[in-house]
Amino acid sequence: MKVLIVGGVAGGASAAARLRRLDEQAEIILFEKGPYISFANCGLPYYLNRTIPNERNLLVQTPESFHGRFCVDVRTNHEVLSINRETKMVTVRNLETNESYEENYDKLILSPGASPVKPASIEGLDTEGVFTLRNVPDVRAIDNWIADFNVKRAVVAGGGYVGVELVENLVERGIDTTLVEFAPHIINTVDGEIAVIAERELKKHNVHLKLGCALQSVKRENGKLYVTTTDGVLEAEMLIMSIGISPNNGLAKDAGLTLGFRECISVNDKMQTSDPDIYAVGDVIEVCELITGTKQNIALAGPANRQGRIAADQICGIDSRYKKTQGSAIMKVFDIAVASTGISEKTAKAMGIDFDKIYLHSGSHAGYYPGAKPLSVKILFEKTTGRLLGGQFAGADGADKRCDVLATAIRCGMKATDLVNLELCYAPPFNAAKDPLNMAGFAIENIMTGKVRNFHWDSVDSLDKNHITLLDVRTTKEHESGNVPGFIHIPLHELRSRLEEIPKDMPVYVHCLSGLRSYVACRILSGHGYDCYNISGGYYFYNCFKEANL
Repeated sequence: MKVLIVGGVAGGASAAARLRRLDEQAEIILFEKGPYISFANCGLPYYLNRTIPNERNLLVQTPESFHGRFCVDVRTNHEVLSINRETKMVTVRNLETNESYEENYDKLILSPGASPVKPASIEGLDTEGVFTLRNVPDVRAIDNWIADFNVKRAVVAGGGYVGVELVENLVERGIDTTLVEFAPHIINTVDGEIAVIAERELKKHNVHLKLGCALQSVKRENGKLYVTTTDGVLEAEMLIMSIGISPNNGLAKDAGLTLGFRECISVNDKMQTSDPDIYAVGDVIEVCELITGTKQNIALAGPANRQGRIAADQICGIDSRYKKTQGSAIMKVFDIAVASTGISEKTAKAMGIDFDKIYLHSGSHAGYYPGAKPLSVKILFEKTTGRLLGGQFAGADGADKRCDVLATAIRCGMKATDLVNLELCYAPPFNAAKDPLNMAGFAIENIMTGKVRNFHWDSVDSLDKNHITLLDVRTTKEHESGNVPGFIHIPLHELRSRLEEIPKDMPVYVHCLSGLRSYVACRILSGHGYDCYNISGGYYFYNCFKEANL
C-alpha cells in the first residue's frame, strides 16, 4: 500500500507516524511545502522573548529524525500542485529545483493547514514591516526585523489567541505594543465579562487596547509604519496581522472534493472526503461541534492530531471514528490564564438554546492557606435538562485544571448537577474542600430544584427599581470600596437583626461579591416570607460589566 500525505505539521505528521506503527510494509511519502515538519506552531510567540530560548526547540521532529524513527520518505520544500482522482496521481513541484513530477497513490491524506487572513480591502498589507505568524520562517522574520530595526513600537491586529500571545511576548521584549481588535472584546471564544479580566491584565502591563476598532490602511514613510484605523492613526515600526485563518483548500477544490462550512473540506467521522480514497485532517476541514451539532472550522492542535490518527487507522482497517470537537482551549495572558470549553453564551443565544448560567468568583485553593489567587468561573447549562453546555475560567492559578475537569464532564455526558459528586483532590495548598466546580454544581442544583431564583448581573440596570428592593450583603469595607447605586447595604451577618428595614411587599434582589453570600441571604429572607432573587455574578461581574461597557 502506498500512502501520500500532503502537509507535515500536526495532523499530517501524526497520520504518518500512526501509519508506520500499524503497517511496517506501507510506502509512506510525506510532502511539506515549507522547510520544516512537525514544528510547535503554538509555541512560536514564545520564541520572540526567548521563553523558548532556541529556534531548534520549536522543532519537535526534523525530516531526518522522523525518517530515522518511522522510515517515512519526508520531502520538504515540495508543493503538491494537483490531484488526478481518476488516475490516483498527484503532481508535485520541488521548490528547490523547480522541477515537477507525478506520484501515484493508493490512499491520500490532505493536511495542508490554513493561512493567515490578509484582507484585500486593507490597503498596504504587502508593505515592508507587515508580518503574519504561522510557521518558523515567519517567527524568524519577525525576530530579525525587531533586532535589525531596533523596534520600539508595534501594532498587533487581532485579539484572538495568537494575537494576545504575540502582544504579551512583544511587551516582555520591551516593545510598546498596541492591540487592535474589531470586536467589542478580545478572545471570541469567551464572553465579554470573562474577556474583560484578560483585558485588565493587558492594561496592567501597559498594552494599548483599541477595541471595536478596524484597520483601514498601512503605509511606510521614513522607516515608520502609519497604521490607519477607525480610531485614528498609529505610528509603529512593525505590524503583525493575526485576524484569523483561511483553509488551504485549493487542492481539494480543484480536485472537485466537496467543500462545506466556509469552504472547508467536508469529511465524515472516518475523516474521509467525498472521495473514499482521500482523507483530510486539521485546520482545512469542517468538523461537527459537540454541543450544537453544527458544522464549524475549529483549528486546534489536539483535534488535528486525533484526526490524523483516525485517518491512519481507517486506512489500516481499524474502525476509529472522530467524536466531534468541543473546542477546549487555554491561553496565557501575562500572569493569568483564560480557558474555555464547550459553547459560549453568545453561541447559545444564537442557537436558540434555553439556557441558564452561574458565576463564581472564588480562590484557587483554600483561602486560609497563603497564596490563593482569584479564580472567576462561568458555567452554562440547559434549563430543562441540566445538560452542561460550556464553561469559561480566568485566574492566575487553577483555571486549567477546572476547565479540563469540566471538559471531561461535558465529553462524558454528565449533567450540571453531577458536578456536586465530583471527588477532586483536596489539600489546602491545592484546593478547597469544596472545589469551585462542586460549588457550581451546588448552585445549579439549587436553581433546578427551586431553592433559589437567579437573576444575573447583566440585567441589573434593566430592573424597575420603583417596585423592588435592592440589597447588598457585602461587608462594610467591600461596600465602601465600590457599590451599585440604589442598593440598601446590610452586611450578611446583620441581616436577621435588621429585617424590618426590608419591605415585604415587593421582591428583593440580593447581591454580594459573586453570589455565594447573597444565596445565603436569599435563604434567610425566604425563610421569613420574602420574595427574593439571587444576583448571580454579583458585584464583581457587574463592575467588570461597567468597566467594559458590555
